[in-house]
Formats: sequence, C-alpha cells, structure tokens
Amino acid sequence: MPRAIWSGAISFGLVTIPVKLFSSVSKKSVSFNRFDTRTESKVKQKLISAADGTEVEYSDLVKGYEISSGNFVTITEEELESLDPAASRAIDIIEFVDEDEVDPLVYDKAYYLAPDELALKAYKVLVEALEEANKVAVAKLVMRTKQHIATVRPRDGHLMLSTMVYADEINAAEDIDGLSGLESVEVREAEIAMARSLIESLSADFEHDKFEDEHRIRVLDLIQRKAEGEVTIVDAPPSRTDGKVVDLMAALEASVAAAKEARGRHPSAGEEVEAETAPDKKSPKKASAKKAAAKKKAPAKKKAPARKATATKTRKSA
Repeated sequence: MPRAIWSGAISFGLVTIPVKLFSSVSKKSVSFNRFDTRTESKVKQKLISAADGTEVEYSDLVKGYEISSGNFVTITEEELESLDPAASRAIDIIEFVDEDEVDPLVYDKAYYLAPDELALKAYKVLVEALEEANKVAVAKLVMRTKQHIATVRPRDGHLMLSTMVYADEINAAEDIDGLSGLESVEVREAEIAMARSLIESLSADFEHDKFEDEHRIRVLDLIQRKAEGEVTIVDAPPSRTDGKVVDLMAALEASVAAAKEARGRHPSAGEEVEAETAPDKKSPKKASAKKAAAKKKAPAKKKAPARKATATKTRKSA
C-alpha cells in the first residue's frame, strides 16, 4: 500500500483544497550486495584521500565545485541550506492551459493527488471543471527542498500531479547527431504507402499489462534456481543486428507480409484466418495435382517395419 510522501493544499484564487501526494509508480529492480570471494563476507566502501591514501571520515567532507581545471570553490551544507526555497505546503496554481499544448517530453514523474475528507466536494468540482474545459493547471510546489513546476490534470475522476523538467534541461533536437539533414532526404510515395500498410497490419489496442520486464524475470529465475542448488551457465542472447544495409522497399514488403501472416494465425483475426486458410476453389488443377501426388506417395506407407523388428527378436531368442 503506497504511503503519502507529501501533504499540502491546492491553492488557486481564494480556493484551498487539502491534498496528499502519493507516488503513482513503484519501480522494480533486482538489487545485489557485493561479497569477498575469499571470505564470502560483505565488503564495505571507504573514502580515501587522493593526497595521502588515508581514510576520510564523513564529518571531514565538504562539497566543492570545479570552476576551472584544478580550481575548486568549496561550499558548506549551511551555505546551501540558506539558499533552499522557503518551505511551503501549497501547490500554487499559476495558470490553466490546454492539455494538448503540453509536450509529453517535459513530464518527469507522476503522482496521485488524494483529497482530505473535508475537501471532497471542492476536489470533485475541480476535477469536473478541468475535464469539461479540457484544461490542465500549471503549478509550483516545493518538495524535499527543491522547487518544482508541475501540472495538475484530471484522470478517471481524480487528479494527477506530474512534475516537469525546466526548459533549459531539455536537449535541443538540433544538438543531436543524426537528426540534422532530414529535410534533404527524398522518399517515394510507394515507400510511405507501404510503411502505412505495415503500421495498419501491426495496429492494436494498447494493453499495458501484456508487457513484462523479461530481463528482471530471467534474473529472478536464475537466483531462484541457484538458491535451490542448480548450477546454471547462462548464454548471452544473440544480437539482433548484423549491421547489414537492406533495401527499404523490400524490407517493408517482407515486414507487411510477415505481419499479415502472423495476424492471420491469431485466433482473433476472424475473417482473415478464413481467407488465408480456405482452399482455393478457382484452381482445381492444383487440387487434383495434390491428390495425384498423395496417391504416388501412398505405397511407401505399406512397408511394415514392425514385422522386421519382431523377426529380429525371434532370431535372437532362437
């Protein structure tokens, strides 16, 4: 059961709605300890001075920022604390914007906003008003000594708070190698049409729960088997890329054919299964040819290997 990680109030105009913040995600991973193979005991990490190799205590540490090669400015914890934003328990709504105007790229982490029992009506009014207006609220809040910008948006009858990154934290597309020069690339309409056909062949309703962390499952399975005494050597999975350059149109055509074949074998394909598996009524010659081939192969089935085996056993017993 998730626990509240922050409590405060949504504030806009003269309206205040007490809420609690709950994390919407519980990320899962496999954590390991490090052991000394000689003693089979856990190992500890130590802080060692680069000057003389002696161990440094945490109480002797100070933070430093390198302003140029070899030159540092040291800053104490007290100096940093004096710059922390003023502690606040308010989610201050600055403005309301159309939800479509917010690029998903700016979202960072998502949280549930649960109302206080005394604020249920005001909470629900805000939810329904945002839904009808198709708006999200842009807000500021201080959480764990850090100031965040966030959106408050409706979802399935309740409110979600999504923290956002700041504009100067986003890497510009023009700074990414390989993204420049796309304007000069020419594509044929046939290639686009084939790509659309592939997209249509692979289109489906999104079901989040059908995807699993396969690597984590394999790691946990390995741990379980080794805990039960099984010694296992795990082979690395083969690489899926061989570095070969293939013809785009040929690759698209092959992909579309494979997607249609896979969809045809799927039980939910319906009419497509019947269309691909039904015999071709317009080609009786092919059907008769198949029957003739079957008749020719029939004599091979008259051999009786079982009798030979019996005869062999009889000779041995004799």
